[in-house]
Amino acid sequence: MLGREGHVRVEHQPLPAWATAAPTRATAARAGRKPKRVDIFGALARLRDRGEISSSSYTSDVATLRAALSALKHLHGTPASELRAVLRNLRQIAAQGMLTPGRLPALFLTLDRNRQWWTSGQVPGANQIVNFAGSEIDWEYYPGQGIELQELANFFKADWLFTHGPGNGNYNGGSSLLGELIPLASHRAGGSSWEYFFTFDGGAPPWISAMSQGTGLEALADAYKATGNRTYLAIASQALPVLRASPGRGVAVRTPHGIRFVQYSFDPALNDEVINAFLQTLIGLYDYAQTSGDPIAWHLFNAGDAEAQHEIPFFDTGRWSLYQPGVLDSMNYHQLVTGFLQQLCSVEHARVYCATAAHFQRYLKHPPPGVS
Repeated sequence: MLGREGHVRVEHQPLPAWATAAPTRATAARAGRKPKRVDIFGALARLRDRGEISSSSYTSDVATLRAALSALKHLHGTPASELRAVLRNLRQIAAQGMLTPGRLPALFLTLDRNRQWWTSGQVPGANQIVNFAGSEIDWEYYPGQGIELQELANFFKADWLFTHGPGNGNYNGGSSLLGELIPLASHRAGGSSWEYFFTFDGGAPPWISAMSQGTGLEALADAYKATGNRTYLAIASQALPVLRASPGRGVAVRTPHGIRFVQYSFDPALNDEVINAFLQTLIGLYDYAQTSGDPIAWHLFNAGDAEAQHEIPFFDTGRWSLYQPGVLDSMNYHQLVTGFLQQLCSVEHARVYCATAAHFQRYLKHPPPGVS
C-alpha cells in the first residue's frame, strides 16, 4: 500500500485463488517479441494534435512517462527489469497502433503504479496482490511483467462487497472500487471492455478474458441491486459487444449448439478451454440479464447455456472433474466448478447441471490419488 509518505507495502486480500489467477490458466507468462522502437511521446502528441485527447491529458501522460524513464535510470536488478517490462509492453501496444485514447487511462495508471512500486525497494511474491493507499484497486505481480491490473480479482472483490450487505462500509467500498474501474474500460468491438496489458501464455497485449467480463457484468448487476443506481446497468450493457464478437476482438465462438465463451481473446481453440471460466461467464450473464431484462444479454446467455449443457458431460470422468480436456481439476477447482454447477442448477433446473453437480459433490468423498 502506498503510504502518505510515498511508501508501499503488500496488503493481503481475502480473495479465493481462482479470482487472483491470470485469469485461471496456471501457465507462466512467455516473453513477447521485442517490439520495434516507438516514439511514445510522438504518439501522444499526434493524439493531442488530432483532438483525440485534451492538452491536459497529454501533459499528464507525458509527465508520467518521463517520471518512469527517470526512475528507471536509478533502478537495478528486479525492480529495473520489471519497470522496463511495463515500458516494453506499452511500446508494443503503440507499435501495433493500439495506443488509443480509451486505453490511455489504464495504461498510464499501470505505468505510474509500477514506477511507485519498484522505487519502493520491495519485490512481492509471485502472483501476490498489492494495493495503494487511497485506492480500492487490486494489482497482481506477474514476474517479468511488473504489477498489473487484475480485472477478475477486482470485479470479484466489488461483487463480494455488494453481496455482503451494507455493513462495514461494504457498499461504499464497492462503489469506490467500481468508480475507479469503470473509467479504465477500453473501447473494443464496439463496446467497453476491461483489458489486460501484459504478455500472457503467448498472448500479446491488449487482450480480454470472458471470465473477467462476465464477472464484471455480475458485479455491475449486484451494484445496481444494492444501490438502485441504474447507471451500473447502462455500463453493463456496453460490456456485451465483446461477448458477441469473435476471438481477436472478442471471446465468442459460434458452435452447432450455441456460443462458447473462450477464456482468452487470443486463444479461440475449444479443446483446451477451462470449464469453470465458461460457467462463471454464464453466471455473470444470467445475473445481469435477470436483473436488467436486457434481450441481448438473454440471447447470449441462452446460446452459451445450450453449448455448456452440451459440453458438461465431457468434463465428468466418472470419478472427478476436468479442469480442461485431459487435465484433472485440483481440489479447489473441483469445488469451484461444483459450486458453479449448483448455481446454474438452481436457476435453470437443467438436468445436466443438477446431475453433474451431484456427481461432483459425491466424488469429494473419494478424490483420485494425487489430487490436492
